[in-house]
Amino acid sequence: MPSTLRDLMTPSPTTLQASDPAVDAARAMRQHDIGDVVVLDGNRLCGIVTDRDLVVRGVAEGRDLTATTVGDLCSRDLATVDVDSAPEEAVQAMRAQSVRRLPVVEGARPVGIVSLGDLAVDRDSRSALADISSAPANT
Repeated sequence: MPSTLRDLMTPSPTTLQASDPAVDAARAMRQHDIGDVVVLDGNRLCGIVTDRDLVVRGVAEGRDLTATTVGDLCSRDLATVDVDSAPEEAVQAMRAQSVRRLPVVEGARPVGIVSLGDLAVDRDSRSALADISSAPANT
């Protein structure tokens, strides 16, 4: 079992600036086969935007994703976990915030993402969620 999130996280998260158009987030998600993009304001972590955010806060509200910024759609009150934290700390943060993904930081710099699926694989590799999470992407 991994002893810290460094062993469990997906490293080098895809990032965009808060001022970038939201359509860039959708394109990055498609290109990298991911469901989230970390949002920066300069070098500072300021949010995360998910595929669901794009749909619920963007498309469903009739926004033009070429004119709407990533910062307009991202979640900003982020829980984060330190790269050297135990997986249980990520589980507790996810429960407290009701989220499925957390940015992993070293200092103030985002260095990874840990997902509910990552934690499921770590905790019980035979669980249904772990099985689904470790399956190849359906593209």
